[in-house]
Amino acid sequence: MTNEIKGGSTLSKDVPQRRTRRSYNEEKNNRRDKKFKMYRTRLIPIWLRLVIVLFLLLIASMFGLMIGYGVIGDGEPLDALKWGTYQHILDIISGKE
Repeated sequence: MTNEIKGGSTLSKDVPQRRTRRSYNEEKNNRRDKKFKMYRTRLIPIWLRLVIVLFLLLIASMFGLMIGYGVIGDGEPLDALKWGTYQHILDIISGKE
């Protein structure tokens, strides 16, 4: 009897409570919300991100070649981007020069 007074309820915990119309509608809305998922729309699509990364990789490698050839190697930095430089390197490797 003291537990019932403290708890403020005279219903036993073993007895299931009757569902009200409000709780039934809330359960129905929760079930409906579970069916629909929220999808995140991307500002930049994945394919465009890949293109941007590849472009930045190309720019970084060009700057790296120019710094390595021009600053460290005592050459002209723009010569690192010319095809004649690489043709000369390939000729040395193949033994033509």
